[in-house]
Amino acid sequence: MPTVDIDPDELRDLTGHEEKGDEELKEDLFGLGLEFEGRTEEGAFELEFAPDRLDRLSVEGVARSMRYQYGDARGIHVPSPNSADWTIEVDESVPDERPYVTGAVIRDVDLDEEALESLIQLQEKLHATMGRKRAKGAIGIHDLTMLKGSPATEGNPTIKYVGVEPDEDQFVPLDSDAEMTPAEVLEHHQTGQTYADLVSEYERYPAIYDDIGLFSFPPVINGRRTEVSTDSRDLFVEMTGTDQWTIDKMLNIVCYALAARGATLEEVTVEYPDHEIVRPDLSTKTKTVAHDRIETILGIGFDPDEVIDLAERSGLEAEKEENEDGELVYEVTIPPYRVDVLHPLDIIDDLGRAYGFNDLEPRYPDVGTVGGRHERSRLERAVRESLVGLGFEDLLNFHMISEAENYDRLDIEPGADVYGAGESATIKGPYSEDFTMLRTWVMPSLLMVLERNTHRAYPQDLAEIGFAAEVDEDENTGVTEGRRVGAVLASHDAGYEDAKARLQALARNFDVDLETPPTDHPTFISGRTAAVVIDGEEVGVIGEVHPKVLVEHDLEVPVSAFEFDLEALR
Repeated sequence: MPTVDIDPDELRDLTGHEEKGDEELKEDLFGLGLEFEGRTEEGAFELEFAPDRLDRLSVEGVARSMRYQYGDARGIHVPSPNSADWTIEVDESVPDERPYVTGAVIRDVDLDEEALESLIQLQEKLHATMGRKRAKGAIGIHDLTMLKGSPATEGNPTIKYVGVEPDEDQFVPLDSDAEMTPAEVLEHHQTGQTYADLVSEYERYPAIYDDIGLFSFPPVINGRRTEVSTDSRDLFVEMTGTDQWTIDKMLNIVCYALAARGATLEEVTVEYPDHEIVRPDLSTKTKTVAHDRIETILGIGFDPDEVIDLAERSGLEAEKEENEDGELVYEVTIPPYRVDVLHPLDIIDDLGRAYGFNDLEPRYPDVGTVGGRHERSRLERAVRESLVGLGFEDLLNFHMISEAENYDRLDIEPGADVYGAGESATIKGPYSEDFTMLRTWVMPSLLMVLERNTHRAYPQDLAEIGFAAEVDEDENTGVTEGRRVGAVLASHDAGYEDAKARLQALARNFDVDLETPPTDHPTFISGRTAAVVIDGEEVGVIGEVHPKVLVEHDLEVPVSAFEFDLEALR
C-alpha cells in the first residue's frame, strides 16, 4: 500500500493539539484508517493509507481530517479564490496525446523547510497515484516572481502551452547548469531518462513558455529559472494531462494543502482554441443517501440530527428531506478535494468512521441460522497448516497487481498456453499503476516478496494460498475466480527436487495421486520444469525459476517453486 511521511510535531501544530503524545496520535491516525508503519531516519511517522483518500497525501490533508475527527472543524470549507490575473493560452500545436492543462496562482504562502518538503512529497505522491506516474497528470510548481507573462488582449499576463520540435528550443532544467533541448533532456538528464517513455513517441513535445522563454517541459521536468525555494512567496501551479477531470482534482488537492498554510488562492483563465475555462474548479457535488440504508449497513439506529452531525464531523454537509416515496433521505454535499466519493456507500463509510467503528456493538444477524466455516475455508486452513508444517512461512499478499509484475517480469505473454498466462480482469479506473488488474496466479506476488527480502537471511521458504482470476466468457460474470497454492524455496542450493519433495508430502497429506510429467514454461528452466497433475488432471506447474526471471527480481540465489489449483486437493 502507498505510504506518506508525516512529521508528528508538524501534525500537532497544524491540528492545534500540542498536548497529544506520539502514541495518542498513532491511535487517532488509526481511527482515520492511517496505519503506523514505523519511523523514517528523520523521525517522521511513516503511515500506510488507503489509496482512495488522496487528500491525505500531505501533513496538511491529514491534519484537516484530524481536526474534523476532534470536532474542531465541521462541515465544508470552500476557499474563495481571487479573480484571475493570469491566463494560460493553449496553442493548437499542443500534442493530441496531452491536450489538457489547468492551473492556479498561490499568493502569500509561508514555505519553511517543512512546508516545502510536504509540498514536494504531495507532488510526487500525486504523480505516483492519481497521475499514473505522470502519464495521466503531471504537476509543475513555479516561483511566480520569476515568470514574465506576455500582455494579453484583456491585460492579463499570459503564458502559453504549446507543442515544440524536440530540438527547437533550449532551457536549463532542474538539477542542471547546462542549457538543453527537450530531446537532450530525455537523453542526458537523469529525470529525463526516467520519464522519456512518456513523450518520446510524440511528434511534438509539450512545452510551456512565458515572455522570457521555455520554462517547463511537462510531464518530464521544470526549468531551473522558476525553481521554488523557502524564499518563494507567490507560486504558479500548472498541470497537464490526458483528461481535464484528473488534473483539476489534483489541482484542488494541492490548493487545499497550500491554503492550509495560510495562502490565498487566485484563479487562472485557461483559453483553449474553442472554449475558455476558469480554474481551480472548487465546485461541490451531492449524493443522496437513504436513512434506512445507513442504519442497515452500520447496524444501529440513528436520529436524523445525529446523521447530520456525523456528516459534518466527516467534512461533509447533509440536509434531510423526503423522497417521492416518502422515505427519509439526505442530500450530502462533498467538498472539492474529495475524489473518492463515487457511491452512497462511500458516504456511509465516512459516517461509520466518524461514529467510531470500534464503538459498534456486534450482534447476531436477523436470520434463522448461525454461520459456520465454509468447506472451502476449512480446506484452506488444512492446506495452510500442512504448508507451515513442511517449513513454509505463510503469506498474505494483495490480489491486485500490475501487468508488468504479472506477465512481463515472469517472461510470459498474456493469453499464452501456459499456467498463469490467462487474460487478466483489468480495472477501468485504477488509482495506481501498481494495481491495475487482478492477478492471474500467485507466483508474481511470491517473487516480489523475495525481491524485497534480499536483505534477509536464507533459506527463505514462502507459501501462499491466494485468490487469482482470469477472463472466461463461459462464466456468467465473465471471470473465473479461484484459489491457488503457491510456494517458493530460495537458498544457495534450492533445486527442483526440493520443491517436488515438499509437493509430494503435501499430496500425501491429502491422499491424492501426484504426477509431474515434463513440460515447458517460460518462467522456469527448460528441462527442470514439470506440470502438476493431481488425480489425472493438470492443475499447475513446478520447476526451477529461470535465471532471466531471477535477474529481473534482483535475486542472487536459486529459487525453485510450484503452484497449483487449491480445488485439486479436495
